[in-house]
Amino acid sequence: MTKKFLTAGLLAALLVGIVPGAAAQDFPNRPIRIVVPYPPGGNVDITARTVQAALGDALGQQVLVDNRPGAGGTTGSGQVAKSSPDGYTLLLGSSATISTAPAVYRNITYDPLKDLTAIGPIQSTPLVITAALKTPVQNYAEFLTYVKTKGAPVSIATPGAGTSNHLALELWMRQAGISLLHVPYKGAGPAITDLLGGQVETMIDQLSASIGHIREGRMRALAVTSRARAPQLPAVPTLAELGVKDFEVGTFTGIFGPSGMPAPAVTKLTAALKKALAMDAVREKYRAMGVEVMDMSQPDFAAYVKTDVEKWRRVAREANIVVE
Repeated sequence: MTKKFLTAGLLAALLVGIVPGAAAQDFPNRPIRIVVPYPPGGNVDITARTVQAALGDALGQQVLVDNRPGAGGTTGSGQVAKSSPDGYTLLLGSSATISTAPAVYRNITYDPLKDLTAIGPIQSTPLVITAALKTPVQNYAEFLTYVKTKGAPVSIATPGAGTSNHLALELWMRQAGISLLHVPYKGAGPAITDLLGGQVETMIDQLSASIGHIREGRMRALAVTSRARAPQLPAVPTLAELGVKDFEVGTFTGIFGPSGMPAPAVTKLTAALKKALAMDAVREKYRAMGVEVMDMSQPDFAAYVKTDVEKWRRVAREANIVVE
């Protein structure tokens, strides 16, 4: 009896070790859920839905988008971080939820580097500095003169305190040696509305959100924050060109999962995402949004995320930015 019991116990232990590996090899065998930590209709949601069907085709399984908004995107992100690391619950992560929110929120429930697995990038977009038509500047040089001679701080809008835009603003002001009046809004929509109406003088926002208004002549683009000029606005110079040495800031989105995911599942997800993003129809949709598809391996993306997280932690600490 003792030998039989030991044999049965050993077999059970072996099966416990074998089954997860087998399940990972069989991955995916049921629908996959991508959590979007924002309401439907926003940039991150549209990013997810643009690649949703192509990703499902590449995986041979249905991919579902699940909107879980709250606390600036940290609620849904925290839920994914605490979910089972089996590859069936993923996160559409962005600069806001991966890099800047963890840098500034005091009571955040997850660490992006310890609690999440970077699976692959989707797209990136620079920020653009714009001026209201009522603001008496035509270009960046005139803007700097205006800042120095106005006699009162020039106002600049962002979609909110602690956002990627806010931290980029702090970094820009420090490196350019200027001081502006930060006006945080509850989202990009209200900020853009007030910029168009002239209630706020300037704004720093994702190019994808502002490009339509710029093209229609309803706001004036002064500079972009990328290393190279944006293909969508080739006449608009970069901050680095304009004298803000080595300045480069952009926002990104990508697919993440909980930490501890089986390597075969990560490999399959990364390959499927790469295949989906290679489709001309998908790339064209992103291009029309004013963003660029990121072509990067999984290890390179993980390294990119780590660098971005550490960069914004440093900026938040030096600028003493804390969001309760």
